[in-house]
Amino acid sequence: MNLFQQLEGMGHEQVVFFQHKDSGLKAIVAIHDTALGPALGGLRMWPYASDDEAVKDVLRLSRGMTYKAAVSGLNLGGGKAVLIGDPAKDKSEGLFRAFGRFIGSLGGRYITAEDVGTTVDDMDYIYQETDRVVGVHRVHGGSGDPSPFTAFGTLQGIKACLQKKYGHDDPGKASFAIQGAGSVGHYLAKFLSEAGAKVFVCDINADRVQHIVDEFGAEAVSTEQIYDVDANVFAPCALGGVINDATLPRLKFDIVAGSANNQLETNQHGTALEERGIVYAPDYAINAGGLMNVAIELQGYDRDRAYRMVSSIRDIIGRIFQLAERDGIPTWQAADRLAEERIAMISKVKIPYSKRFKDRLSGRRSHTTEMMS
Repeated sequence: MNLFQQLEGMGHEQVVFFQHKDSGLKAIVAIHDTALGPALGGLRMWPYASDDEAVKDVLRLSRGMTYKAAVSGLNLGGGKAVLIGDPAKDKSEGLFRAFGRFIGSLGGRYITAEDVGTTVDDMDYIYQETDRVVGVHRVHGGSGDPSPFTAFGTLQGIKACLQKKYGHDDPGKASFAIQGAGSVGHYLAKFLSEAGAKVFVCDINADRVQHIVDEFGAEAVSTEQIYDVDANVFAPCALGGVINDATLPRLKFDIVAGSANNQLETNQHGTALEERGIVYAPDYAINAGGLMNVAIELQGYDRDRAYRMVSSIRDIIGRIFQLAERDGIPTWQAADRLAEERIAMISKVKIPYSKRFKDRLSGRRSHTTEMMS
């Protein structure tokens, strides 16, 4: 891998490799763009097969966070971290506290949060070493698990897709194939089932699937069968790259709208969805609910305000559809255009983010003190 050439092509500002022998820490932080503010993005823990695979993932994910923050109207840049290891076997207090110390050395340029393979408890270990972390427990002024907000935002985006395709926004009149029964997939299945929708679900973890089947009356399918399900909406809620040359011809769905990052293997697959008449909600726009929720922690967390902000995802997806139709472009390109135009506009203002960020953290600490007093 020619790393510098790849960074230049994707527009990254900084990539940092962290290693701590005693705790077993091997982590990579990628900061893509800080034009709108400090880079915020979750810490993903995964047993990557190679260092190159980890670098590829963190570069794609961090770039996506830039666009997610921009299209959501947040004053944040894009970043991401990956921790190489098995979350079922390799976690320890020392591991996450070492990571927290390294994050603290970046001078506020990167704020971490929960992601695939990490939890609120892990964030609390990081918080013991640095305040550049969100998604911590409420006792610290945090919001806790962001998964319900990611799922709630995904539901709002689904409603925009239903309106676009069918002229109504009632999930109870549609059927859904959810790929991934993790925290977000679980909450999305809950919301859809409560609305009266038919839900199919798959996951590599059979216990998770069974839990959703038992609790919400969903129908279990295999991870291979999910692409062939006869349903209205395909909701990818696991890992990325699931819309590709092998899966695209199999899709019978009218809509692709889910919470997973980087659902398209390439942008051309998004164009192909458009050509097949499938409505696609760009992933970084529809799954922004978790980011919106934790971003509020920087100003003093308010749960009602978080839900109000996350509800705006329906309007954001609607604007993307309007722009795509007006300019005759695929929805993935319309979302990119909205994000890039906002970044370009704010970049010309050139207001430093450091003092604002300091004030936000001070607000969170004050909120924490009030809760504990």
